Amino acid sequence: GHGLIPDADQTLDLKEWGTLATISGKNTITNERAIILIANVHALMVGLAATISPNSFADTLLLDPNHPMYEWQMERNSKLGGVMPNLGKMGVTPEAELANGRMAMMGIITCIAYSGIQGQSMIDTINEWVGGAYF
Repeated sequence: GHGLIPDADQTLDLKEWGTLATISGKNTITNERAIILIANVHALMVGLAATISPNSFADTLLLDPNHPMYEWQMERNSKLGGVMPNLGKMGVTPEAELANGRMAMMGIITCIAYSGIQGQSMIDTINEWVGGAYF
């Protein structure tokens, strides 16, 4: 592997981890697979938290009309990005966020389409794309 995970091939101790260390009730998972699993669970929970309780400054529906940033937010959200947003400015800008969001959507659509064409799950497709890093 890539050597980023210490003792990647070492299996988890069933006595220490209990049923968390098992796959299909018999085999125990490796250290590498456990770390990747926890990273995916963490990413899922961060996404859920951001969905359930968004920041008040990020959504104009949550802003008070008397808030000093309200007019700026409404003006910013009224401008459409067009087919290709202007990426002339460097840094974290609304245009860059729009482009990143569109690339993420294209990636998801590509993954779904490729999985359907190949007749495999999306997890297997992603694992193939990252060179077998998951399993």
